[in-house]
Amino acid sequence: QVQLVESGGGLVQPGGSLTLSCAASGSIFSIGAMGWYRQAPGKQRELVALITGGGSTNYADSVKGRFTIARDNAKRTVYLQMNILKPEDTAVYYCNAAIRPTDTILNNYWGQGTQVTVSS
Repeated sequence: QVQLVESGGGLVQPGGSLTLSCAASGSIFSIGAMGWYRQAPGKQRELVALITGGGSTNYADSVKGRFTIARDNAKRTVYLQMNILKPEDTAVYYCNAAIRPTDTILNNYWGQGTQVTVSS
């Protein structure tokens, strides 16, 4: 059973920083692209940042220059460093990963979500 477990959310003041982590566990053959999405109240879930298995990254325009995605393949973990946080960054952040539990199966997995609140 493959699981993604997120950590690192919380309450931070505008201009502050937070780092989110997401660790994959279970029976895993390989991990492809990993990413972070977010969903604010009353809005659709949106892509925040993506990192491929080869390390290429992609960011939403709203977070470019402020957020950095990185991965540690040995630890099966993806990180999201968030700087210069704004109230509009407030949302539930979800980790996503394309994982092969075996060499012939590819599934898309989601974490349970972690709340990030930016407020003074």
